[in-house]
Amino acid sequence: MTDRLYYRDSFLYEFDGKVVEILGPSENESRTGIVLDRTAFYPTSGGQVHDVGTLSTAAGTKINVSEVADLDDGRVVHFVESPAPLEKGASLHGSVDVLRRRDHIQQHSGQHVLSAAFVCLFQVPTVSFHMGQASCSIDLDAASITAEKIAAAERLANEIILENRPVHVRYVTRVEAERLGLRKLPPADRDELRLVEITDFDLCACGGTHVSDTGQIGSILLRKAEKVRQGWRVEFVCGLRAVETSRHDYTTLVEAGSLYSAHIWDVPEQIRKSNEEIKRLGKVREALAGELAELTAQQLLSETKEIRGYRVIVRSFPDKETTFAKLLAQKATRLAPNVVALVASEVLPASVVFAASPGVALDLGAALKNVLETVGGRGGGGKEFAQGGVPAGVDASVILDRAVKHLGLV
Repeated sequence: MTDRLYYRDSFLYEFDGKVVEILGPSENESRTGIVLDRTAFYPTSGGQVHDVGTLSTAAGTKINVSEVADLDDGRVVHFVESPAPLEKGASLHGSVDVLRRRDHIQQHSGQHVLSAAFVCLFQVPTVSFHMGQASCSIDLDAASITAEKIAAAERLANEIILENRPVHVRYVTRVEAERLGLRKLPPADRDELRLVEITDFDLCACGGTHVSDTGQIGSILLRKAEKVRQGWRVEFVCGLRAVETSRHDYTTLVEAGSLYSAHIWDVPEQIRKSNEEIKRLGKVREALAGELAELTAQQLLSETKEIRGYRVIVRSFPDKETTFAKLLAQKATRLAPNVVALVASEVLPASVVFAASPGVALDLGAALKNVLETVGGRGGGGKEFAQGGVPAGVDASVILDRAVKHLGLV
């Protein structure tokens, strides 16, 4: 079993250890793993992600540690990149990435404070915790979480940080822990539990790295809340992450405000107005497209001669989208009887639309499927209307010509 130095000192970044075992590479693991007798590297567990850093040999060769994992038997394995030749018993000097560790300390300790705040204010427990590269989240066992509750929990959490309450670590038996009223009691698989206590606010079993006083967390910023299967997920950031995130958000809002020539607080209202205008213009565009399609259909019908009792419109548009082709085909086949419209849009992704007046004794769906299969395209529909996509590099007008021949309209 590896002696875990981070249990006793979360701010220990340098240490010395000896190689106990060298693992891999193997069929299931391409990397080499090094097990030491003692380590300050934190392995991924309890929602907190692993440390990274270096292991240095006595000769000064540095080996990069890319991941640290917790094995079932209590060993901690350090996965390394391009390992130097090592033997059991060799002495190594470990250096933990300080900035990454400090960030993880702030995020994990902030999670304890935030989870305790939700319990204190609303009796809502945390189900799980996830630490991501950009943000963290907790899943709450709650039927609903309002914006007011989010703000209240965030404020209480930051008040606890501002008060700079001491954070203590102690070890107790499971029997003792059951009497202490922990916020969350872990599964009964260990006789001794490591407790992290925020003075007069929270007591929780945890094996992670933590601050010595809540003021070291810096701040907690709640980003958003969303409904998930097991309750509500609340995204948050702490410490320097909160500062960096706030700066990025502010910069984005300032840029958005400048685009609208408005103060950043007025951006939401400006966006609402823009969306309303976009919807209005969309309706106007649809109406104009309908009018243009009908006028075009009338013109084409007036120019089209009958072939075997049908007026056949065959037209490919290089600058009109599929929506227009569909409207044109529908308008033309409703304006007069015995009309067959074979229309294509060459605007990528190109498409073809086949339509016929009611009662026309042709199967356009079958015709469309037949001609598209010859070029690797796909589509479908019924006897009087069908639509499909034209593969890249295929001339849409060729599809229309083949359809005319397949339907016998020549």
